[in-house]
Amino acid sequence: MKKLSIILAVLIIASMLLSACAPAAEKKEDCSSPDVFCVGLVTDVGKIDDKSFNQSTWEGVKQAEKELGAKVQYIETTDSKDYDKNIATFADAKYDVIVTVGFALGEATIAAAKKYPDIKFIGVDQFQAETIPNLAGLIFPEDQSGFMVGALAAMMSKTKKIGAVLGTDAVPPVWRFGEGYRAGAAYIDPAVEVTVVYHNDVGFDKTFTDPEWGKTTALSMIDKGVDIIFGAGGKTGNGALLGAAEKGVYAIGVDTDQYYTVPEAQKVLLSSAMKLLTPGTFELIKLAKEGKFPGGNYLGKAGYAPFHDLDSVVPAEVKAKMEEIAKGLQDGTIQTNVPPAKPGS
Repeated sequence: MKKLSIILAVLIIASMLLSACAPAAEKKEDCSSPDVFCVGLVTDVGKIDDKSFNQSTWEGVKQAEKELGAKVQYIETTDSKDYDKNIATFADAKYDVIVTVGFALGEATIAAAKKYPDIKFIGVDQFQAETIPNLAGLIFPEDQSGFMVGALAAMMSKTKKIGAVLGTDAVPPVWRFGEGYRAGAAYIDPAVEVTVVYHNDVGFDKTFTDPEWGKTTALSMIDKGVDIIFGAGGKTGNGALLGAAEKGVYAIGVDTDQYYTVPEAQKVLLSSAMKLLTPGTFELIKLAKEGKFPGGNYLGKAGYAPFHDLDSVVPAEVKAKMEEIAKGLQDGTIQTNVPPAKPGS
């Protein structure tokens, strides 16, 4: 019994020593501390890995983590009723910057910016009708990038029939993409037949998360002779790209260079109508950290992605024309004539 007591005592002492030597639990970052810079992102009902809009914006936040030492986190919204609650989760935790992604979060973001004046808010794709000092609306000339790829499609189509499969036109940026695409094709050749279909036949929340509809719609167009498909609208647009890949016709992505985000479509991906979301988001976060945050609207940049695997099939004269169009849009000598929003909306 005495020997057993000695053994137990030794074990207890050893465990106490091990506990004393064990590393302390990692300290939870306190976003209210002036030494900690916290950035939170709230998605719309699309997922963070949508391989398009949300993901590109999140990459800008991640860049702030890497280059500015920011502590970053995101919340995926599953129900539009949760916009206010999700934003408040970060605000109540004293985050320095809150990024909200998408037109639909506009009202909730404005309300939060007024409620939490010490926090900087970045509303992606949210035009600001009034200037609130701590809220910047990151907006883009979607009509210009749509115009560029519409022109490209018109020049590359053999059937002279091109199509676009998009999310709801109730979202102004989506409408500008589609109408810019139509205008770009007409700029090259008014005789080109352009079919633009918006996803308006279901609840708003589903219009960007319906790849099956996107694919089915694209396949229907292809069956009618369309030989280039522009897909724009989160996972819905991605479905259109996959439909084009299945049929072996050219596809055009959106928001980011989708050659890297939808590998299944790489072999047919001609280009992408790009909104430079990642650098635009990062620039505003950096300005917030430096105390130079601009309230109101902040105009990001648009463009079109490289041709990648199809570079060799794009004629030199098409490439030269695309450069000419991009320059003309930038210096104002070419106008898309697409209004800021759908008339009557």
